[in-house]
This record gives sequence, C-alpha cells and structure tokens, in this order.
Amino acid sequence: MDPEDVAARIEANLPDAEATVQRARGADDDDHLAAEVVSPAFAGESLVDQHEMVYDALGDAMTTEVHALEVRTRTPEE
Repeated sequence: MDPEDVAARIEANLPDAEATVQRARGADDDDHLAAEVVSPAFAGESLVDQHEMVYDALGDAMTTEVHALEVRTRTPEE
C-alpha cells in the first residue's frame, strides 16, 4: 500500500483527521511507513489509545499490506 493510500484511509476513517504518510527513514519499500496524524478526536485520549485509533482506521491493511507503521499523533491544538 503506498503512502498516499494509507493517508487517505486514515483520513476517511478517523474524524476530522489530517494524515501525512511517507516511507519510514531508511526504508526502501512502501511496507515500512511513518505517519503523522492530527485529529481533534485525540483530545483526552492516552497516547496508546490515539495510536490504536490510527491502527483501527487502517483495519485489515495493518496486517496484510503495511508491515510497519511509525505513528506520531497530536490534536490540532498541540
């Protein structure tokens, strides 16, 4: 799955999210990605819960099409 598809899926399934996805530093394929996701839905959530929200937004792709995903999350206010 290419980075643009991952970003689109996150944005489609996480309320008011803005996602930027690119290859992880040092990765030579699209299976190792890094995502920065900004969403008001993260407000009041623990970091673990925020990351789970991103993984849930990707659904089955996390186990079939994306080998590794480095996630950074924040609210718009942060």
